[in-house]
Amino acid sequence: MTNHDDFAHLVLQHRDRAQGDAPSKRLMTMAVVQRVFVTGKVQNTGFRDWAVRRAQEFGVTGWVRNLKDGRIEMLVAGEDDAVTAMTEACRQGPPLARVDHLEANADGERVPKGFTKRFTA
Repeated sequence: MTNHDDFAHLVLQHRDRAQGDAPSKRLMTMAVVQRVFVTGKVQNTGFRDWAVRRAQEFGVTGWVRNLKDGRIEMLVAGEDDAVTAMTEACRQGPPLARVDHLEANADGERVPKGFTKRFTA
């Protein structure tokens, strides 16, 4: 397992434990929205489908799309630790991808329910 996978595993364990606790005992974390840009060999690698699966695992909402300049753009929203885990997982991406750079910034866009794959922009 890579460090990213270890971190993601811990986040999922935390989320599962928190969901099983009474609401008053849950560890509450702040909801955040981040816009993420991933640069490298990231298109034609299954990155968007991979991102949708990972988003479901982490319990985040938003969307992912290819950009005409070759990057991937995502909007990721959810609990702070889940958004961080999703962003960290994207630093590696799926097996066929090569991530050279990742930029994540806070964003104020309203986020749809679920996590969807969008058309190229």
